[in-house]
Amino acid sequence: MSLTEPTLDQQPSYNQANAKLHLDRSSPKNHAVKWSKNAMPRMENSDGANQEVDVTIVGGGPTGLMAGFLLQNLGISVSILDAKKESLRLGGADALNARTQQYLEVAGLLHQLKPSGITCDTICTFSDGVLTSRQNDWWTSLQHVVHKNFLILGQPELERVLSHKINDGVQYDEKVTSVIEHDDKVHIMCASGRRMCSKYVIGADGAKSTVRSSIGATYTGTNPEMLWAVIDAIVDTNLEPKQEMMLFQLQGRTCVMMIPRERGRSRFYVLLDGEVTQRNAEEAIQKHIAPFWIKFKEVEWYSSFPVKERIASTFISRSGSGRVFLAGDAAHVHSFNGGQGLNAGVEDAYSLAWRLAMVLNKSHPLKQSTLNVLLRSYDTERRPTVQNIIDVAAALVRHCESDARDFVATVRRNAGYITGMGVCYKGINSPLVTTSHHGIWKAGSRCPDVELVTAPGGKNTTLYSEVAYGTWVSDDDSFLVLVRPDMYIAFAGSDVANCERSLRSWLLDQ
Repeated sequence: MSLTEPTLDQQPSYNQANAKLHLDRSSPKNHAVKWSKNAMPRMENSDGANQEVDVTIVGGGPTGLMAGFLLQNLGISVSILDAKKESLRLGGADALNARTQQYLEVAGLLHQLKPSGITCDTICTFSDGVLTSRQNDWWTSLQHVVHKNFLILGQPELERVLSHKINDGVQYDEKVTSVIEHDDKVHIMCASGRRMCSKYVIGADGAKSTVRSSIGATYTGTNPEMLWAVIDAIVDTNLEPKQEMMLFQLQGRTCVMMIPRERGRSRFYVLLDGEVTQRNAEEAIQKHIAPFWIKFKEVEWYSSFPVKERIASTFISRSGSGRVFLAGDAAHVHSFNGGQGLNAGVEDAYSLAWRLAMVLNKSHPLKQSTLNVLLRSYDTERRPTVQNIIDVAAALVRHCESDARDFVATVRRNAGYITGMGVCYKGINSPLVTTSHHGIWKAGSRCPDVELVTAPGGKNTTLYSEVAYGTWVSDDDSFLVLVRPDMYIAFAGSDVANCERSLRSWLLDQ
């Protein structure tokens, strides 16, 4: 296996029999790989109003911040605008699945985030006060994965870590009022008077996206007529404290979920009939967990939200040939069930950043036809994948009104999306995937996180802990495996000529 330019100076080899790679650790992992030494410099007029960057990102949530961080590390100049007055302090999403943890590891962030979170891999179900099941086989059965769990970590902490790594941070209180796309650039105007000019724009500005409206994309789906309450609180309870998710069923309906949180807190999701208030939510929780008792010592955050299921008609402007891209909630929304929202948005960012970096890499310019194929493939891969995620979340939220066993069975059937490990780009006509496989290596599927064996006496490690984002990985021992920068396999097999033809069809034919 080799790591191709730009990458680490390492030359591991692969042993198919025991799924291990042999690694020459001649240099440390480098998370500041620069793809383009000729990226557009940040330009600002003396009045501070006009700026030029390679990519303007509208929205400073997890999706926008992750895209900005990845692009910046690949040498692309970025500016992030957010309409909020300040960063998120409380609330938000609460679970990073196994695939997102892999992304964070490759991006060099997981080691900083993991100590602040709680690992959780088990769902317990209670029916009328009696423990009826404890399940985690969809996690323990995962193969070629190190992080077989959710990392329970509040969205504010993820945003804090990411924003501190962005060179110029996030420009808050900047409400975008117009996005005007030209053939070679995009102009953005803010209510403050700030004007941006960039080569590309990423709209990560949430479900009410101004960017999505600007490109004329529709946002269709369903409303399942459910209004949920959410509480983050410090509680006293005689429920035995465990790092497990708990579902509480009462009279045949599973309307309360309790999740352990960092800093000694707990999160509750509550489906209510009638008026949705904090008081009613607390009373419902007490009824569902009886005969156990619970006391709310401090409620840190309370909110309520209706379930919505929406997807944009396109994730790219101008019918897929434009310069404006949608990601995160601007492109899709779904219920909280299964922890899909933040994770899907991070995967959008991870999928898009390397594509834009390749297009903006002036030292190795692509032909226009190649550029179009590369960028269009973002929509080709992500939109059908996200539709599947919406369908999974929809099935989960609807089973909340039935027996807890039905909910757990639905989790098991859809574990590939809940863990993130089952997301793949096979069978959707992606030009970046050549139908092929060799053993555990399957084109379109995630790259297995195999063990790396160092020289005698050295400490073994894993592939994902050594690869840096933006790296193409290949193995040309007895067969060839080509791994894309987003850690999905583009080709696997012994027919090297076929792989080269595939590459030339969309990347190398310059």
